[in-house]
Amino acid sequence: MIVVCPSCFKKNNLPDDIAVYEAQCGQCDHDLWSNQPITLNDDNFMLYVPNTELPVLVDFWAEWCGPCKSMAPTFQRLAGEFKTVQFAKVDTEASPRLSQFFQIRSIPSLILFKQTTQVARSAGAMNAGQMQSWLVSHLKAL
Repeated sequence: MIVVCPSCFKKNNLPDDIAVYEAQCGQCDHDLWSNQPITLNDDNFMLYVPNTELPVLVDFWAEWCGPCKSMAPTFQRLAGEFKTVQFAKVDTEASPRLSQFFQIRSIPSLILFKQTTQVARSAGAMNAGQMQSWLVSHLKAL
């Protein structure tokens, strides 16, 4: 499996017998999987998402958005529970090109990616049960 390091953005080829949540980058020794959402932006998004074979769940949010703030602890908690998915956050104010490219019209918006494919998309805040059910149902399709 090819996994991109969330620190140096180098590709790593993981043998099948090594779990991604136990692996370190061959370039910088950073963990290849983070139990916290990683920060993606206009500059690094295309280095990470299309090049890693891990599914990536991206939360498009903004600092001024109340529902985004209320959903953030749930997103962060679930990031540590789904060890086969990398959770990431994109600040729509700081990354306007990504927001425009993905046509983000409402925040928070979640998009589940498998490399260049948008597997699923949802707009609006979700509680923990809703987010977990939504994610599990779409991961089954992968």
